[in-house]
Amino acid sequence: MAEPEAVTVALSKAGRTKIRYPADVVADTGDRITVRAPWAADGVRDFGFVRFEPGDVFTEHFWRTRWYAVKEVRTGAGVLKGWYCDITRPAVVEGGEVRVVDLDLDLWVSADGSSVLRLDEDEFAASGLAATDPRAATEAVRALDALERQAHAPAGLTALLS
Repeated sequence: MAEPEAVTVALSKAGRTKIRYPADVVADTGDRITVRAPWAADGVRDFGFVRFEPGDVFTEHFWRTRWYAVKEVRTGAGVLKGWYCDITRPAVVEGGEVRVVDLDLDLWVSADGSSVLRLDEDEFAASGLAATDPRAATEAVRALDALERQAHAPAGLTALLS
């Protein structure tokens, strides 16, 4: 059996790299690339509504044509925690890298779908994107709204990933 293709995911914000981490390509449809990676930050990050911690596994879906990324989060034992959605510019995949520009807005959807939280809207407003790049700001808000609607739909976010 062939080894999975390794890539580096590079997430940037405001022109600087926030985080880079290795991941294995699970699938690439030409529009959506799906990668799997362990929790890449040091230690535990407790958001109050979810904890990301060593051993967690992220299956991350990046689109070349959509303004978001959807990350399925599971414990090391495979228990689904939920989905963390980043509002981003469309991904650029080249030279062994998946490059994504974070636009501040995020959405959290709990594993059972009972909790759907819009996050970081204050950071988005403070970023000034609406003034510096109105089209990107409009696309970002449109993407967040679309993901939130999908999260509340009967099939939830899994409908986007099938």
